[in-house]
Amino acid sequence: MKLSRRAFALSLAAAPAIIRAQQQPLRARIKIDTERVIGDIDPLIYGNFIEHLGRCIDGGVFEESSPLADSNGFRRDVLDAARKMNVTLLRWPGGNFSSNYHWMDGIGPRDRRPPRLEMAWGTVESNRFGTHEFLNYTGMMSTQPYICANLGTGAWTEAQQWVEYCNSSEDTAMTRLRKQNGRQDPWKVVYWGLGNEMDGPWQMGHRSAEDYGKFALEAAKLMKWTDPNLKLIAAGSSNYRPGSDWTSWNRTVLQFLNQHADYLSLHTYVGNPNNDFGDFMASSLELDQRTKTAEGIIDASLSGQPGNRKIYIAWDEWNVWYRARGPQQRGRRILEEHYNLEDALVVATFLNSFVNHAHIVKIANMAQLVNVIAPIFTNEKALFLQTIYYPLQLFANNSKGKALQLYLDGPRYKCARFDDVPYLDASAALDNGSLVINVVNRHRDQAIETAFELEDKQFSGAVAVSEVNGPDIKAENDFDKTTVKTAERSVTASGRALRYTFPPHSFTMLKTKLV
Repeated sequence: MKLSRRAFALSLAAAPAIIRAQQQPLRARIKIDTERVIGDIDPLIYGNFIEHLGRCIDGGVFEESSPLADSNGFRRDVLDAARKMNVTLLRWPGGNFSSNYHWMDGIGPRDRRPPRLEMAWGTVESNRFGTHEFLNYTGMMSTQPYICANLGTGAWTEAQQWVEYCNSSEDTAMTRLRKQNGRQDPWKVVYWGLGNEMDGPWQMGHRSAEDYGKFALEAAKLMKWTDPNLKLIAAGSSNYRPGSDWTSWNRTVLQFLNQHADYLSLHTYVGNPNNDFGDFMASSLELDQRTKTAEGIIDASLSGQPGNRKIYIAWDEWNVWYRARGPQQRGRRILEEHYNLEDALVVATFLNSFVNHAHIVKIANMAQLVNVIAPIFTNEKALFLQTIYYPLQLFANNSKGKALQLYLDGPRYKCARFDDVPYLDASAALDNGSLVINVVNRHRDQAIETAFELEDKQFSGAVAVSEVNGPDIKAENDFDKTTVKTAERSVTASGRALRYTFPPHSFTMLKTKLV
């Protein structure tokens, strides 16, 4: 169809207006009432995890021959990066590795420790990094240790004696052995896992839910009789494959452990194998669903029970993991994901979810710390910080105190798994008058202009802005480039109102004082 000269001229005149309209930012509104408290944010949701897997410990945390290591064999650069990330809880020795780890192999003089065939990841384990090295490392990091006992091929007495070795002040064979190996005072390790992923057929020592519940109950009794101050984490669901019944697993396990477990462990990994940005960005909605379902199962298990026991959720393995995955992943150079901006945004939405469920989620451990699906990546000479490092660092160092329930009204979209996904994903924390708001803009292309409204307080003026972003969603970091990182700036707010426009594909933290 041909246009007349007049119609054509009118269409040209209108074009800039149409383009301007298309470029207008989307709009959202967030209301904040400081009395609408979800719960206390437990610092332990900013935990991490090291396993004898690939180059996480051997070649990452611990590299005795490296000029970058201290006299104990710990990489100084990795330790410094971990400290700056403010890791609050460090889980060890696994993971799948823990289900065939016999802790006595890893104590005593390093040169006398027995090398063992390591069947979880297809290597030989030297055992040069063991209990003393791990607990010394957590001390240097100023982080809480979390030990996962072997309930796969291990015995009840093995778990009990490990607690005795680490925690007892009595004069026993185990404490004498500890002192002989150079540690006079007990470490008093509080957090202990009752096995790892026991619902998974891939696990050494895999059991049915009933068999695991019975076995873990006896281990729990012995461990708590040894040290009543322990906090025990039961192995909950990790197997969400078709045909598995993860809710039934949790219900059955808690039937046995509801008077002994303090936490129910849940694991999840997500990815973007179909290169569907919108659907990948919605991954935390599934996390929300599983958290709510597990909370209901916990409540049901405690219903009618004596006393006022509480059982919380520990998401003690979580991350983006899909590229470096599969049956071929055996040996030393494995699970070495290289992360991009979209992965960092998903990590930020997971952290938002933990904050938004602060009343029930009290532990979370990203898997893992270095090289293996990790925020820190090394070679023989240096390290670089992956994209996912930056949201972790911002949350752990700033999002503290009380989690606040937000009212968020804004644009939404539909994706493959969900019909109603908000483009803005947000959480808020209030700590002694300091307000932190965390916002992910899931929109790939458009900014979202947002009006914040305080219901019962006022902004004091200055607002510190920390933004994690990059030139595009596939942007990565490497040894010779830092494309995605945190950018800092400030804006001003007055009274009860603040307006801020969140750029596309971004994570932004706003921090200010309230009066």
